[in-house]
Amino acid sequence: MHYFTRIVNKLNKTLYPEKLFFGPEYIILGVNNVCNLHCKMCDVGTGSTTTNFSKNLIGTRPINMPTELFRKIADQLKMYYPRCKLGYAFTEPLAYPHLSETLNYARDKGIYTSVTTNGLNLVQNVDKLMNGRVSELFLSLDGLQDTHNFIRGNPGSFQKAIGGLEKLFVNRNAPKVSIFFVITQWNYTELIDFAEFFRDYPIKHLGFLQQNFVTQDMANSHNQLYGEYYPATPSNIELTDFREIDIAYLWKSIQKIKEKTFPFSIGFYPELNSEKKLEEYFASPEKPIGHCCNDLFSNLMIKSDGSVIPAHGRCYNVTMGNLNKQTLPEIWNSKMYGRFRKDLVKGGGLLPACTRCCSAF
Repeated sequence: MHYFTRIVNKLNKTLYPEKLFFGPEYIILGVNNVCNLHCKMCDVGTGSTTTNFSKNLIGTRPINMPTELFRKIADQLKMYYPRCKLGYAFTEPLAYPHLSETLNYARDKGIYTSVTTNGLNLVQNVDKLMNGRVSELFLSLDGLQDTHNFIRGNPGSFQKAIGGLEKLFVNRNAPKVSIFFVITQWNYTELIDFAEFFRDYPIKHLGFLQQNFVTQDMANSHNQLYGEYYPATPSNIELTDFREIDIAYLWKSIQKIKEKTFPFSIGFYPELNSEKKLEEYFASPEKPIGHCCNDLFSNLMIKSDGSVIPAHGRCYNVTMGNLNKQTLPEIWNSKMYGRFRKDLVKGGGLLPACTRCCSAF
């Protein structure tokens, strides 16, 4: 983005967030409402049904986004926001029965697409990704074989994901691949070995994410101020006990990885500058890490029924509009979106339930 454009957009976000004079950079698709794994750090995997995260991912019907709705999204994207990217992200895109048809439609429209997956069905979908000319693949893995399989609740999930990667990399024009590892109490001792495992794989990036979550106390504090319009719930915390993480060990592992050289880039999210800050991340979630949610000004998520929520699945379960009744520009600058953005800016960039969301940093 041109420097002048960035300055103008920043002023727009700060001074007049009720109406944006620029469009979204990424549209996130909730193409289906099912998942084929049972991840221990995820509300969907633990069977929670009352949290915002769970409702955003599996609370909508129909289970699969109709192809008619997808075509409407792609047509409007091409018409109004031709530079915007389209991301298949929730709940598990490679279990979406219309994957091939919709990817091909987006390809024919010249739309940049990415797919985020747990990799369980990657082997049988490689040809669909290649034929649909997917530009980027984001693969979520949470440890080496035994650890990953334990966290994901499937004894063969790691092997299947790696088998899919190897099949994908046989193709000369394979999409760029980035792997993301969510740091939890079950895998924090494996960061170094995990990074070394992928040294000989032609991946683009390896990202380590501190677990995202909302505690009951965070939700309570948030709802006292914003519960009328953007109610918060605990999320992705049911089986978690952060006291089981040896912060000193985790901090040393992070530093050792940073000292090494790899053929791919490595990032930590958030990027914390001390062991004390790392401990604060888990022990004091009421303290903000980061300054502002950027995704509210760059992303929107469309569920399988056409309803739109802000940013992506980790955000509040508040409907900004519906593609079956409105256009993308009408929703992007709807009254509800404008109020939310204005409240976020007035609140200092993050609301109380936003402080441990990946969009905060």
